[in-house]
Amino acid sequence: MSDKAYQDKAVIVTGASAGIGRALVLQLADQGAWIALAARDAQRLDVLAEECRQRGSKAIAVPTDVTNEAQCRVLIERAVAEFGRLDMLINNAGTAAKGLLEELPDLALFKHVMDVNFYGTVYCTYYAVKHLKQTQGRIVNISSLSGKAPLPSHAPYIASKHAVQGFSDSLRMELAKTGVSVTVICPYYVATGLLERMAEKGKPRGPAGRVIDPDRVMTADRCAQIVLKSAARRKREVLMGPSWLIVWLRLIAPGLSDKVIIEMFLKPAVRREQKAQGKE
Repeated sequence: MSDKAYQDKAVIVTGASAGIGRALVLQLADQGAWIALAARDAQRLDVLAEECRQRGSKAIAVPTDVTNEAQCRVLIERAVAEFGRLDMLINNAGTAAKGLLEELPDLALFKHVMDVNFYGTVYCTYYAVKHLKQTQGRIVNISSLSGKAPLPSHAPYIASKHAVQGFSDSLRMELAKTGVSVTVICPYYVATGLLERMAEKGKPRGPAGRVIDPDRVMTADRCAQIVLKSAARRKREVLMGPSWLIVWLRLIAPGLSDKVIIEMFLKPAVRREQKAQGKE
């Protein structure tokens, strides 16, 4: 990918204030992109937008709650009004929740995860498509390994990412003759703070969410590099970590894959959490 692949390209990034989103924004700024930064935290967005401008980029901060359809429409309109065009939409905003379905006090948390991860993607895409068709632009949806394989105790997150996957695959076919590409990114573990913020019984997990083997964690900067390179090449889908293995195994031996997932993810996660809480 050219160091200036996004020079003078108008890009919207949701979930821009932290993690992968922040890394994407800064790397786009270094390439001279025009960026609309979207997230709920207006103060952090303002600081980040100024940093982008100091790097020679055009940048605007548009505080946005992606669960609100009207705010998503305003985000797209603001970006197009400011830059006169839209070349790429990166649907990155996300949240997660942990816990057995039967342990949830009600379904409000489940619905919230779906609203952020899935409907936030749908809302922004819906209002962006007509502008992207004019530029033969790009849609980039940040999914997860969870969009390819189930994981116990994470049903809201898994359901939302599977929904993003299906939405993206269907949309790609709808846009096949328009020149608009749809790229789905399926990261493995990325050091973003999402696991610490993950809700468990209605509260952020905090330190317990950080106890992941550091050798298996990708940095947000590295993930952002892969995202931008893949989008520039208009790749259909990008699987990170062991995603390809899980996908392959689920196709030929779904029962065995369930057992492997439990051994690889559930049991080690339980042991790590027990250790963090001093129960071992």
